[in-house]
Amino acid sequence: MTPNSPAGRVHALRRLGLEALLVGGVGLVLALLANATSPRGLTLTRNYFPEAPKIQAQQPTVTASNLATPSKTTNPPVAATVSTNSSETLAARLQARGLTLVDSNRVFELFNDPGHAQESVLLVDARNDEEYQKGHVPGAYQLDRYYPQNYLPTILPPCLNARWIVVYCNGGNCDDSEFAAVLLHEANIPGERLLVYGGGMAEWAAQGRPTETGARNSGVLKTASPP
Repeated sequence: MTPNSPAGRVHALRRLGLEALLVGGVGLVLALLANATSPRGLTLTRNYFPEAPKIQAQQPTVTASNLATPSKTTNPPVAATVSTNSSETLAARLQARGLTLVDSNRVFELFNDPGHAQESVLLVDARNDEEYQKGHVPGAYQLDRYYPQNYLPTILPPCLNARWIVVYCNGGNCDDSEFAAVLLHEANIPGERLLVYGGGMAEWAAQGRPTETGARNSGVLKTASPP
């Protein structure tokens, strides 16, 4: 059997395979011995590529307490809160100008004061002609703050002598009464005498207070029924 014959070549390949297995086996044994004797050797039974743990969503615990109907809040209605906040804002703004905010009870008290007939207590309507003619507090003077030159010559003399002056408009978001009161204050009417009725004519009529139509002291009165 020669090296170049087919049988010779097969024999050579088998010999190389055995030598390779022998070298690999010797190398593996040496590697195991080195790993076992090394302080930083690998633990062969350890899983160095563990499977990532599965994250499960925690379900909420259902109890009788969280199934119960939520209790109603004790907060006041939004409309009432807004109204109160608006009133407080107006009062602070008027105070900064040296003026005072009053409610309907105080206005009605002054309306029935004997000084009202004697003009030591005055009521001033800060709305325009159309609104004033439709209905105003009986005996109230008119002062349209957009045309003060038409009213100041008439209204200033009694205001200078009055003990209390109540200025009003429609109320609510209407700020004509505030500006009219400031106008009188700038005309040398003492601020401590000037009162602004925030509820205005809308509140006055809604409460069934007497209302005069037409001109001042026309004597044509109407009383709306309160709701």
